[in-house]
Amino acid sequence: MSSLGKVLTAGVVILALAIVPFAVAEAQKPIRIGASMSQTGSLAAPGQNMLRGYRLCIKHTNDKGGVLGRRTELLVEDDQSTGKTAAAIYEKLIAQDKVDAILGPYSSPITEVMADVPERHRMPMVAAGGAATSIFTRGRKYVFGIHSPAEAYLRGLIELAANRGLKTVAVIYEDTLLQKSIGLGALEQARKRGLQVVLDESYPKGADFRAILGKVKAANPEVLAAASYETVTVTRLLKELGINPQMFGGTVEVAFPRFYETLGRDGEFVYGASQWEPDLVTLRAGGLVPIARQYPGAREFVESYRKEFPGAEISYHSAQGYGGCQVLMEAIRGAGSLENEKMRNAILKLDFNTVFGAFKVDPRGLQIAHRNVLFQWQDGKKVIVWPEELAPAKPRFPTPPWSQRQ
Repeated sequence: MSSLGKVLTAGVVILALAIVPFAVAEAQKPIRIGASMSQTGSLAAPGQNMLRGYRLCIKHTNDKGGVLGRRTELLVEDDQSTGKTAAAIYEKLIAQDKVDAILGPYSSPITEVMADVPERHRMPMVAAGGAATSIFTRGRKYVFGIHSPAEAYLRGLIELAANRGLKTVAVIYEDTLLQKSIGLGALEQARKRGLQVVLDESYPKGADFRAILGKVKAANPEVLAAASYETVTVTRLLKELGINPQMFGGTVEVAFPRFYETLGRDGEFVYGASQWEPDLVTLRAGGLVPIARQYPGAREFVESYRKEFPGAEISYHSAQGYGGCQVLMEAIRGAGSLENEKMRNAILKLDFNTVFGAFKVDPRGLQIAHRNVLFQWQDGKKVIVWPEELAPAKPRFPTPPWSQRQ
């Protein structure tokens, strides 16, 4: 080789060696995932729980080497529990911050308001905090749910009532996105199971519960289903007005420890709908249910959560955050890319189980595999009582008179 050739060859090698570190550095840039979350405002408590789930999933993903050979990074802003703010945040995250992927906010109303933003940018979003069916039935193609539909929330209450021979039901529900869906679903379930609906009462946010429950007392139902954000108030008034249905079930608020902390023994016997409970990590007596296969990694999730966030509440919102993040990570792996259409197609093909439970969506993005559970407050603890194959105990039925609950 001539002297000139040797010089040129050496120059190419030096140039290549100089380029390699930059190429490696570029390849190792973290995958940036954006989200808004209710960290202040009326939804801060469940929002914070869900955010902890996101953060723990990101940590565990990185502990295992990241995804596509890259670390992941979560960019979160506070939407202050308002949909308008959330929509502005996602517009900024996608258009200005140029995040690689996004995860959804907390709550159905907020998700509904902001869902057109990822749709407009054609960026797939796992709506880990939105359960209202209407979110997924408006022709959107880039929004995907992880919850059982809102209409199924109180199915367990209705099924248990029908199986125990109860005949009449009253359904009251707040006229807001999620609660209305839950209430209408309970009415449909009741009619399918042959229960007579003696009261179908929709009410606006901030309504006078005393008047509403006066109607319940007059109807004298054997079952009362309340799709409400104010189950503590409803329970107190049931006692005050001497209303004692054989079964009473509620949503959202009844799932939080503060429900029982506030009511004490008056919270006993109340049923609540939940998308997930920490008790699912333990096998039913006799080992009848392969929980580990239905909720893989759930035990480790609960242990890690309590270690990572000592003293923090763990709820189904925590698990839905973690599970929603798992879905996104799996979609990125399946796509082998961060290209939006490839990730969208990967999500549509997913059929697997997360910490939160089963995941599979129909072409609309509506969840069709996950199912919720029904619990009952028993001796100050939430005990799963439906579905039967997951239940460690039977429901305490019927609910005794108020005078006998102390």
